Amino acid sequence: MEKENEVRIDKWMWATRIFKTRTIATEACKKGRVSIGNVSVKPSRTIKAGEIIQVRKPPVTYSFKVLALTEKRMGAKLVPEYLENVTPQEQYDILEMNRISGFINRSKGLGRPTKREGRELKKFTEGDFFDDGFDFDFDFDDYEEND
Repeated sequence: MEKENEVRIDKWMWATRIFKTRTIATEACKKGRVSIGNVSVKPSRTIKAGEIIQVRKPPVTYSFKVLALTEKRMGAKLVPEYLENVTPQEQYDILEMNRISGFINRSKGLGRPTKREGRELKKFTEGDFFDDGFDFDFDFDDYEEND
């Protein structure tokens, strides 16, 4: 385990697998999505053990307590030695509500239909729904002449 006194926040977030690349971690800092003590930080900000970092990935703000410092990317099994997820439960509740409401309140006409909607549409257009005994090739002109 490599330990230092101070490490750049973008390097640490990449090393502890919060972000897939250091570039993404740097961009998150520049866009104001990373903060310490409710103050947005620059990617070059150094961190120390014991600090709590908030990372905003809408709609949720995750909180991580720095347990140890590193600049080297690690395997997922080693991450708990370097950070502790201290995200409040209400943030996860927001995430769950968004996940559920995303299916219930899906705007009609936007995006592709779901599998279920596709099956219902197919049943509607190809099924027995239109087999009601009417001849759709019925010629109304012929009907009027016989009257």
